[in-house]
Amino acid sequence: MLTLCGFGASNYHNKVKLVLLEKGLAFEEELTWVGETDPMASPLGKVPYLKTAQGSVCESAVMVEYIEQQYPDHPLIPEDAFAAAKARELVVFLDLHLELVARNLYGEAFFGGKVSDTVKEKIGAQLEKNVAAFAKLALFKPYIGGTELSIADCTAAVHLPVITAATKTIYGRDFLADLPVKDYMKMWSERPSMQRVQADRKANNELFMSRMKSKA
Repeated sequence: MLTLCGFGASNYHNKVKLVLLEKGLAFEEELTWVGETDPMASPLGKVPYLKTAQGSVCESAVMVEYIEQQYPDHPLIPEDAFAAAKARELVVFLDLHLELVARNLYGEAFFGGKVSDTVKEKIGAQLEKNVAAFAKLALFKPYIGGTELSIADCTAAVHLPVITAATKTIYGRDFLADLPVKDYMKMWSERPSMQRVQADRKANNELFMSRMKSKA
């Protein structure tokens, strides 16, 4: 049995969860907070991580690759080498060049903190540049990489709404407004996998926000 350790308010947790659900795999979830992890399973104290029969795997990108290779049915990585590379390319852009950059804004956007004007200016410029680059790669036909659902979609589905919310809150405008994200997310909202992820996220969010405020 696979066990996904983390919490439902985390977009990286939900990225892996969507992969598991879309592949139709049986798994359990174990509520685990950042810094309260098994140090052998997640040496940096990060979540999510995945418990398997062979041992534990951390880092969402690695977890997704493990799941795909171990359970090849209902593939989310194309068999063609170039198409597979393009799917992974989109994942890197989404994880590193969009979400990780936007994460600098989350303290003020979501948690009642304060981000300096200097940081906002720097992050805003970087995000505009990176979103423009991402727009050259993303196809939305109807999926992020073309006509087939892939790991890039399981990544986009959890990151894009957060980036929209953060930029609208901080800058008063959605940095993704020129992309068909609204229609894309509407498509996702009709999938049972996303319906479960969203329900679990909402159920966990109040507890997560309470923990964040207590540590502020």
